[in-house]
Amino acid sequence: MNQTKQSYKQQLTNPAIAGLLNSLVTAIILLDENLCVSLVNASAESLLHVSAAQISGNSLDQFVLKSDGLIESLQAALDKGQPFTARDIHLQLPESLIERIDLTVTNFEGPRGLLLEMHPTSRLNAISQNSSLESQQETTRNLVRGLAHEVKNPLGGIRGAAQLLDRALPNEELQEYTQIIIAEADRLRDLVDRMLGPWQLLSMKPIIIAEIADRVINILKVEFGPEITWVRDYDPSLPTVEGDHDQLIQAVLNVARNACEALGETNSPKISIKTRVNRQFTIRNKRHKSVLQLDISNNGPSIEAKFLEQIFFPMISTRANGSGLGLSISQNIISRHEGSVQVASKTGTTTFSIFLPFSPPTDKVQDIGDGK
Repeated sequence: MNQTKQSYKQQLTNPAIAGLLNSLVTAIILLDENLCVSLVNASAESLLHVSAAQISGNSLDQFVLKSDGLIESLQAALDKGQPFTARDIHLQLPESLIERIDLTVTNFEGPRGLLLEMHPTSRLNAISQNSSLESQQETTRNLVRGLAHEVKNPLGGIRGAAQLLDRALPNEELQEYTQIIIAEADRLRDLVDRMLGPWQLLSMKPIIIAEIADRVINILKVEFGPEITWVRDYDPSLPTVEGDHDQLIQAVLNVARNACEALGETNSPKISIKTRVNRQFTIRNKRHKSVLQLDISNNGPSIEAKFLEQIFFPMISTRANGSGLGLSISQNIISRHEGSVQVASKTGTTTFSIFLPFSPPTDKVQDIGDGK
């Protein structure tokens, strides 16, 4: 039996088979006859927010909390040799994380155990919703750009006419009014330029995202003073990403500045910037083997649900004095880098997540059920 078990494990750890398992979007977990983890693929690591080294050899209920019902069902499947499928299971994970999945359980022999296939429905729903929102936001951005161009053309004429009138006026008191016209025309021109967003071509080169984050923190420390506590949580093993250095600084700066402004009267204001790898991730129906995830979290008031779907639209702001352009410009920059920006907010924590691919996408998701 031990020889059979050893032989089976050797097959699973064969580089070709391991590579195949890790290329799957479906989360795969193998459990032995004691319901301990024998093997997990990369998608399962990402879904459960743990590494294979952390969970291999451990019982399933050690990292899936409140799992009595699930463990009973798995034990019954093991004892009776009956596979089953369950829909919309809620996995309670450490750190109060909840993942909703569809689960397929299959028996295998030699040695006896179970094969678990997990399809994360919460993420699939998020992909569908994000794709819809991005489409709406792109339509809105195009409308705003068109309107901005229409406004910018006559502004130049108004400013030029005011300058000519300024030179022809006989006294300085009247020139005060033409100066107001010129100044307001310049202000509107600058606003229109911001609405149009970055226009220059991207200058792509390898970027260390931690250096971008540090630069942003240093800028905002000067702008907002020492009251805000900054927490750096960088993964030092991350590879570089291809990006435009200056524009990525602007994108991250806009998001982080928004986080600073949201803190307001918060006691002990804190902002955390975290970098991680997210595997088998889908951006705009394109599946990537891995992407960089940059989280910017603050402990200010939560964002009302009605604003979450609109927060990246131009001219939408949750603050009375906000322009509503910073986040829209950030999303535009990240979109040009083939990335995505998402937001999640609950009491005490709001997190903006920037996703940037390390490499070109592996394929295009034809069916939303195939994505992650």
